[in-house]
Amino acid sequence: MVTMRAVLIKDGKGPIENLYIGETEKPVPHQGQVLVQVKAFGVNRMDLYQREGGYPVPPGASTIMGVEFSGTVVELGQGVTDWKLGEEVFGLAGGGAYAEFINSDVQLLMRKPSWMSWEEAASIPENYLTAYQALVKYGEVEKGDNVLIHAGASGVGVAAIQMARSYGSKTVTATASTKEKLDWLLSISNGATHVANYKTQDFAAEVKRTTDGKGVNVVIDFVGQSHWAKNIDSLAVDGRMTILATLSGSEVPSMDLRPILYKRLRIQGSTLRSRSPEYQAELIASFQQRILPKITGEKGDGDMRTFIHRIYPWTEIQKAHREMAENNNSGKIIVEITP
Repeated sequence: MVTMRAVLIKDGKGPIENLYIGETEKPVPHQGQVLVQVKAFGVNRMDLYQREGGYPVPPGASTIMGVEFSGTVVELGQGVTDWKLGEEVFGLAGGGAYAEFINSDVQLLMRKPSWMSWEEAASIPENYLTAYQALVKYGEVEKGDNVLIHAGASGVGVAAIQMARSYGSKTVTATASTKEKLDWLLSISNGATHVANYKTQDFAAEVKRTTDGKGVNVVIDFVGQSHWAKNIDSLAVDGRMTILATLSGSEVPSMDLRPILYKRLRIQGSTLRSRSPEYQAELIASFQQRILPKITGEKGDGDMRTFIHRIYPWTEIQKAHREMAENNNSGKIIVEITP
């Protein structure tokens, strides 16, 4: 058996201390796949849940963590003609990115622009595709809309804020838990127009104040139970809400359905990882056409930029997970594969 190094979990699941770099079988590309030597990968909250045993791995996906990566094509599977050895790529995966090598379906890959670093490329797929799906595909954001985005300093939150601004939103209100994060969100290029500390402020009252009592047209929520009533209150007539996670809990007691009826609200739930490869491929194709050309690196001046909180060598994978678990990041946490 040919092996490679990967981030593994002692006993299959457990606390941060169970993460270690060990040997596992090196994948072999099948028909329609390429083998990529990974240079960098992104850390996402779902990785924490998977490590703890609370996030189901899609059927057929690698049990190794990691859903986004950048790297170099080193082997072609049968029938692959549109990709070449040595091409620099980045992409989305059902799992397996926390490793030296990963198999990738070709339709889930994107070619890395030459000016983009490995770390910047690895910061894009999960965050920007999730934001694009939530805001554009489901939220149907339009010029002049008012938008409310929770977890604003997260990777998806930052992407969604900039995307909403790029689409011409009238106001973009972001929530976070600290003044430092809120100030940062106001300061970044194409950042939030308004902010609210969800711990100390009533964000529903804030968005009504900034929208002359109308409320917002689009809400992107990761929080669930604790934000539910205020989210419904925040939405304008014909408003749309996309729910991406339930960080505060999934059960909403004593729910009053009348505002949903009277305001004609649309509420959509989604997890990108559970979607079929065909759906993801279609989303990526649309994203490459409509969004990717607008994204620049951290020092760029495009409509949207990558914002990396910190880059860790993968020998410090425990520190990277701890940084996210403690909600210390403003922007993306990236890990690079080191010798």
